Amino acid sequence: MASSSAAEPGVRISDRTRRSPLGLRAMVLLMHVVFVGAVFMLDSTLDRRIREETWYIGVYGVLVLITLVQYFYTAGSSPGYVIDAMQAGGRMHATFVNTAILSKQSSSKHGSLKPPMNQPQQEKLSPVSSTSSWLQQIVNLYPPGSSNRDWTCAYCKVMQPPRTRHCHDCDKCVLQFDHHCVWLGTCIGKKNHCRFWWYIFEETILCTWTVALYIESLHLDIDKAWWKDFIGVIMLAVLIFILLFLLLLLMFHSYIALTNQTTYEVARRKRIFYLRGIPDRVHPFSKGICRNIYDFCFSRQNGFVLEALPPLEELEARAAPYTCRDIICCRCC
Repeated sequence: MASSSAAEPGVRISDRTRRSPLGLRAMVLLMHVVFVGAVFMLDSTLDRRIREETWYIGVYGVLVLITLVQYFYTAGSSPGYVIDAMQAGGRMHATFVNTAILSKQSSSKHGSLKPPMNQPQQEKLSPVSSTSSWLQQIVNLYPPGSSNRDWTCAYCKVMQPPRTRHCHDCDKCVLQFDHHCVWLGTCIGKKNHCRFWWYIFEETILCTWTVALYIESLHLDIDKAWWKDFIGVIMLAVLIFILLFLLLLLMFHSYIALTNQTTYEVARRKRIFYLRGIPDRVHPFSKGICRNIYDFCFSRQNGFVLEALPPLEELEARAAPYTCRDIICCRCC
């Protein structure tokens, strides 16, 4: 009896996991149809504007289509799972990127520095052909003295690179985990964060344009049924609320893109073991605004890039106040 009762919740959870993404995407599509369709129902002059200003309504329709395509494209994309990075490593596609100076992280017991690795040696670390080589790669990403207990996922039992977190909705470890988006039905991580930004950017423009159309329809000086104005006011209020949320979301994700952070790192900074003790104004993975933007939007690398946590000396140097020279030299960039 106990085994059957324990199995039933598991079945319900798995069924819900399979059904929820499809149901959510259908609901998002229905919301777009309702809000956009209501504009044409409430504004009786749109028929004339369609004939006189075909380009105006045409551009609006193209924006609706692009936004929906971007939504489904993002919802169907992979955020970048650890298991995929391990498998890709076996095909020589995983890349080891240590932003710190290798010689600073390779000190011996007597305090002497080992010579930095040459290029062939670094290339040998890139392929992850077995669990042991993956473990060695992960070890080099963390500061010396870190415990492997902090790196091991309690659910997947895999070694997690920095910035990785297990998603209980996806039941996988996600590289550069940002959050699990319930509206998309997928995680936002290293491989699809840029797509998510473009989606909320397009959705914000579409929502702004739709709000403008609703306001125009309410200001029409023509006789129309009272219920049309009532519905228009309700729809406009809901759209304004959604627009404010989208604007805040867009600004926040633009900020974390410029500073190379994630939502999870911002929200749980004090609880992430390798970020404890780092000053709040220091962003350890930031490479400057220009490089951060390039890596976020324009980098088209074929494999998985694993970022190492910079050494403490470098982080302390970043915490120093800006000087006039730093401003002139664009230190933030």
